[in-house]
Amino acid sequence: MSTFRPCIRPLVITRGSDQLAVSTKFEDRNDLGVVRNYGAMLVELCSVIPDGVVAFFTSYSYMESLISEWDAIGILRDLTKAKLVFIETKDVVETTLALDNYRRACDCGRGAVFLSVARGKVSEGINFDRHYGRAVIMFGVPFQYTLSHVLRARLEYLQTHYQIREQDFLNFDALRQASQCVGRVIRSKTDYGLMIFADSRYNRHDKRSKLPKWILQFLGEEYLNLSTDMAIQHVRQFLRIMGQPIDQKALQSVLLTVEEANLMNPSVPMLSAVAGEGGAMITESTN
Repeated sequence: MSTFRPCIRPLVITRGSDQLAVSTKFEDRNDLGVVRNYGAMLVELCSVIPDGVVAFFTSYSYMESLISEWDAIGILRDLTKAKLVFIETKDVVETTLALDNYRRACDCGRGAVFLSVARGKVSEGINFDRHYGRAVIMFGVPFQYTLSHVLRARLEYLQTHYQIREQDFLNFDALRQASQCVGRVIRSKTDYGLMIFADSRYNRHDKRSKLPKWILQFLGEEYLNLSTDMAIQHVRQFLRIMGQPIDQKALQSVLLTVEEANLMNPSVPMLSAVAGEGGAMITESTN
């Protein structure tokens, strides 16, 4: 992906401010310390990140259990002080209404956080460009439900015909899904956003290396194995840099001219640039 500035800031948070490791592994997910750290992490991030924040969880059941625990220990109350909270449900109408209200909250400057599920409606086809998504937080690694008969048949087929090991496919599929979730925030050359991977397993090379190159090119060693308070410092620094005016010359250097676009697509009708509202617009030539 060609960029003219470091518009993506991926961060791997492996522990809370109390240095307790965070993970959604089955043996850790119900640990009160993990639940508390995830909640405190979301509150602190929402307090410093403006506009819209989207948080993805590994499943509906896990998201619901976390929200219930956060409500019991007062974290949800603290979160609503920073931003309005909207939640994806299995009901399409409810989720659509929640998304509309989420966008209104971002438009009016109040800011909002949208709690959703990997492999759900929001992760598949909804874009959170510009101020609708200044950060995406991925809580955990979104592995598929391994007891599914369809998945078991697919894994057996891959093993038999292509010698692809079960764990290799599951890791690849989970990281691909995580990438799809965090990629919701970048939708243009001038857009920018934070991609926060909140699970200690993302710090492992065998997991991290399966992320796509357009994320890995921005994932330096200094952004790995962070605690929540260390991540907050990186967030503040990134937002300060991205808040500066866009260098128009640098932007033009990564955009195609009309002539270059025509040369790359000789089989399509000739394109021409005309002035439109907000800048030049490429149209088909009638010649």
